[in-house]
Amino acid sequence: MTILQALILGIIQGLTEFLPVSSSGHLELVKFLFGDESLPQESLTFTVVLHFATALSTLVVFRKEVLEIFKGLFQFKWNEELIFSLKIIISMLPAVLVGLFFEKELEALFSGQILLVGVMLLVTAALLFLADRAKNTNKNVSYTNAFIIGISQAIAMLPGISRSGATISTSVLLGVDRERAARFSFLMVVPLIFGKVAKDILGGEISLESSQVGVLSIGFIAAFIAGLLACTWMIKLVKNSKLSYFAIYCLIIGLTAISYKLFFA
Repeated sequence: MTILQALILGIIQGLTEFLPVSSSGHLELVKFLFGDESLPQESLTFTVVLHFATALSTLVVFRKEVLEIFKGLFQFKWNEELIFSLKIIISMLPAVLVGLFFEKELEALFSGQILLVGVMLLVTAALLFLADRAKNTNKNVSYTNAFIIGISQAIAMLPGISRSGATISTSVLLGVDRERAARFSFLMVVPLIFGKVAKDILGGEISLESSQVGVLSIGFIAAFIAGLLACTWMIKLVKNSKLSYFAIYCLIIGLTAISYKLFFA
């Protein structure tokens, strides 16, 4: 992988992690276009580094909320911070279970499955169209809602299903306030990303060679900066009901990927 490719992939990851267009799907499509022939372990290392960068950008944007979560966890007082922390934990459960029991099956889907990515992008488009037309979105996230949103996050582990798109759309369709839905969606994934990074490091699944440092650094910085911009922008877009634009985008990219795979590949 070249420096330019790392830069492009980092920007794409940073933007698409927060914009509801599927970061995993776009990374797979771009790698396919680049003719990425990296060894699986090298590709995994790069992907993990990019996700780690976007997780850090989330912590920067939501630093006040993150501090409140930690206060809730360590004060052991029944207050709003502790309640929010419990909801975050509940939302993580479905994805944790899927990751533990179906990790190998999921990894097999990230190997140039362009047709699958295209179909799942159409699913993302449908969710965004529905969410953009939802009414009476003024509720807070309940415990039940947190678990249902968590299920949508687990389903979004499929390449082409936007994690932010699925979780925000599910929240809005459940009647949750749009801005709260966006904030909850971005915060609920942070512990999962850090957990995944720690698991891969401790399990020896990530290999780092001196020749990779430059490429990984460029990708990390690009993903971090793009993530800061996209995260802040996305909250405003969700609040102002602008999801239909992303639905149209996912529809076009999904149909293009499907058409290419069926008629040209």
